[in-house]
Amino acid sequence: MDAIEVIRAKRDGRELSDEQIAWVVDAYTRGEVADEQMSSLAMAILLNGMGRREIGRWTEAMIRSGSRMDWSVLDRPTTDKHSTGGVGDKITLPLAPLVAACGAYVPQLSGRGLGHTGGTLDKLESIPGWRASLSNDEMLAVLREAGAVICAAGDGLAPADKKLYALRDVTGTVESIPLIASSIMSKKIAEGTGALVLDVKVGSGAFMKDVDAARELARTMVDLGTDHGVTTVALLTAMDRPLGLAVGNALEVEESIEVLSGGGPSDVVELTVRLAREMLAAAGVSGKDPEAALKDGSAMDAWRRMITAQGGDPDAKLPKAPETLEITAPSSGVLARLDAYGVGLAAWRLGAGRARKEDSVSFGAGVTLHAKPGDTVREGQPLMTLHADDPDRFTRALQALDGAYEVAGTSGPSLLPLVIDRLTA
Repeated sequence: MDAIEVIRAKRDGRELSDEQIAWVVDAYTRGEVADEQMSSLAMAILLNGMGRREIGRWTEAMIRSGSRMDWSVLDRPTTDKHSTGGVGDKITLPLAPLVAACGAYVPQLSGRGLGHTGGTLDKLESIPGWRASLSNDEMLAVLREAGAVICAAGDGLAPADKKLYALRDVTGTVESIPLIASSIMSKKIAEGTGALVLDVKVGSGAFMKDVDAARELARTMVDLGTDHGVTTVALLTAMDRPLGLAVGNALEVEESIEVLSGGGPSDVVELTVRLAREMLAAAGVSGKDPEAALKDGSAMDAWRRMITAQGGDPDAKLPKAPETLEITAPSSGVLARLDAYGVGLAAWRLGAGRARKEDSVSFGAGVTLHAKPGDTVREGQPLMTLHADDPDRFTRALQALDGAYEVAGTSGPSLLPLVIDRLTA
């Protein structure tokens, strides 16, 4: 078998055989198939697509390129959540300890932010002492201690995906739904969780801009999970405006702690509780209701145990940026629009995100919102506060926000519902 034969098959719109898929993924991981050949195949997949069998076999081949975690030694079911990323999406932080407090184990492998979308690990690393890198034994110990662990994936998990993702990033093939779905699901299935809930974001601040494309991605991932024996559910949720009132690493940790304390913005609380119920149902756990766990303090207790078990100090002061700039309403009326992408881009330019994987982030940088779409505002009233380590960053952040918000007379905004759709096997 050779790479050119596989490339030609997909270039000409034919289905790849199981043997072709297994061989090409393995050979690429080992370096036998060159980057330029895999680039050509990825473009052919982008243009001609893949069927359900092909995507399943591709995902399986990427899983087989590394190790697969096993949580069968635990005495309770495992469940996990994956979000496709958005602006102000800190849901993993309160969600993992909340689900743990309700009776399931949550082994959550998370990533770092790139561009305008934030990364869970960057947010948690704003907590002094907290460690993202854990061995499998350390993960197990944290799970037994706290019921939940959030950490970085090791190099042994789906190494084919890591290599292919970097290639897709520089060859214009990131948008391929079969490759997106297999990338996400190969890591999640290899993670070894028994149940998975997918939060597929839709809107300007998300990777998927329209509902139909998001639904296709969600359907593909649910099918992949189901075919690999993982109970999988997907929610399509809104990302046409930022989630919550905080965008930025330490700012989002602070807001997550508010949620765990029984407060926090209504949209963050609503989505956290909804996802928690989905995760527990998928795992077959019918213990305490998530709403009750937020009110009685048990979710906060699980958070404190999880942070402490990973070396963090849950009582430590979070970093704050020394420079702030307030943006006020240009007129009185209703905040008709607050574009998620514009706010995310502003937070990135303030230092909250990174342009390249090797860049560092400013833990205190970001945007605090004082109004959400639909709120009545007065001229001169604060709409948002920008936070940065360096005041020179404000100029480019303001450019990102130019046209990103609008105050109208009395008409309310046209917004996507927070939860747009639910997909199951």
